[in-house]
Amino acid sequence: MRQGGFSLIELLIVVAIILIIAAIAVPNLVKARISANEASAASSVRQIKTSEILYYSSYPSIGYAVQLSHLGGPEPCAPSSTTACLVPDPLSNAGPGTQGKSGYVFSAVGSASTSGGVNDTFVVGAAPLNPNVTGIRLFCTTNDNALRADPGPSTTPVTTVSACVAYSPI
Repeated sequence: MRQGGFSLIELLIVVAIILIIAAIAVPNLVKARISANEASAASSVRQIKTSEILYYSSYPSIGYAVQLSHLGGPEPCAPSSTTACLVPDPLSNAGPGTQGKSGYVFSAVGSASTSGGVNDTFVVGAAPLNPNVTGIRLFCTTNDNALRADPGPSTTPVTTVSACVAYSPI
């Protein structure tokens, strides 16, 4: 009497087919995750840029925020020039040396083009935490409102207007 079931060869063939499908799917999954992280980073750069403009309107004696953390604040947030409550706290604390947000770290720097004046320029930058794994491109914007990208690789977001302007507009 013969028992029903699968032979070892049949099971090995099924396992081989599953491994082939996985080998095809995993690279596409990584590319999709990188694309999602880059889209999130570009959106966050736009959000920080908008917050810089609102900060300038709210604190005209200072101008643009000196650093990214000044745009956020812990909950419950009480608006001031160092905690403006314009950016969610996780994003305002996603600077270099942190775990970032969606695979990217961010910076926002306001500066005065003349000595002793208000901060009349700003630059917002984003860089992947781990190039070619969490993201490929770097992003930035300044008070000219153009979103720019650079192919990298770097883990440090730009902090000067001149470095940002060297990126290609997108």
